[in-house]
Amino acid sequence: MPPRRKTVLQTAPWPADTELVGLVFDLQAQSDGSLYSQYAIALHAWFLDQVRQSNPDLSAYLHDGESEKPFTMSRLEGITVGVSGAPQLQAGQSYRWYVSALSKPVVQWMAAWLQSPPALLELRGMPLKIVNWAIAHPATTYAKLLAIDCPAAPTVALTFTSPTSFRRKGHHLPLPMPTNVFHSYLRRWNDFSGNPYDPEDYLAWVDETVLILRHHLRSMKVVAGKQGAITGFVGAVEFGLARPQAADPDYKRLFVALGQLAPYCGTGHKTTFGLGQTRLGWTVDTPTAALPSRQDLLAQRIEQLTEQFIAQRKRTGGDRASHIAETWATILARREWGESLYDIADDLEMPYETVKTYAKLARRAVREEEQI
Repeated sequence: MPPRRKTVLQTAPWPADTELVGLVFDLQAQSDGSLYSQYAIALHAWFLDQVRQSNPDLSAYLHDGESEKPFTMSRLEGITVGVSGAPQLQAGQSYRWYVSALSKPVVQWMAAWLQSPPALLELRGMPLKIVNWAIAHPATTYAKLLAIDCPAAPTVALTFTSPTSFRRKGHHLPLPMPTNVFHSYLRRWNDFSGNPYDPEDYLAWVDETVLILRHHLRSMKVVAGKQGAITGFVGAVEFGLARPQAADPDYKRLFVALGQLAPYCGTGHKTTFGLGQTRLGWTVDTPTAALPSRQDLLAQRIEQLTEQFIAQRKRTGGDRASHIAETWATILARREWGESLYDIADDLEMPYETVKTYAKLARRAVREEEQI
């Protein structure tokens, strides 16, 4: 186990009634090296293990709970891509990592954990020194978000700094449609605020009332979570209201509160694996042309293989074709990029022998397709 810091905070880092807070960690690489494309899985696992060491019940809930996850995390900011397309770490270089808590139990665990945080964050043999931490999103409560002054004609501007996507009818929707965006926030609000709103009624109001005033977006593919490729969007969007003077005052206030919630909870799905990172305000960097990264190429290969395997299984009438095809595609694509079956099995939380068998079946399916 990595050593813990000796510095001890004399007081809690935020008020006792805090329900929401966002932290940013300054990390420093200890050596040069490459990270594997899905290193966000290792970040996720490291965080849950930190919780497990002091609060196993909370860790089990965060891992297995069927409600919305009461935390989010980013990927590492400042990562560069090497000639091979793999994410690179440079000795002495600093990186930033954001983690947010969305419920009082997680906030309280964080406060206790920060009394003696670990000295190192281990990413599968690549240690990062935890140099410092700070509050990135202020400690607050859901009631305080709802009490924020609401202008007569409110707008909500948001910047999506990592690929953002929604699940819709079994597929990915890489567009910030108002109902999808605000449903994403409302789910978290209803789970953790203690002041739920009727989702059907509120989303009907959003559909009728909330407009996209402007946007600056581009799409990109990414590998996130345990398997499969996702098409998401990054950029900025500003939302406003049609006929704001006539809008329901309670729902208008909730519209503003959910916009304030966005940086804490992120947007869309896979927010605990670095997707959907969201910031208040309109901040758009000018897009630049770049060669596809390893992450882009891996995502494209997984998507290509998934489509191929789905088509094959439909021809043979296989059950659960989409899920099995995505699993095979993830395993084979990562294996083609040189990752070990042991690491893939660990990330997917599957038995090694099962992963080995799936890799063989996937290769055989590719060969059969090439012979047709």
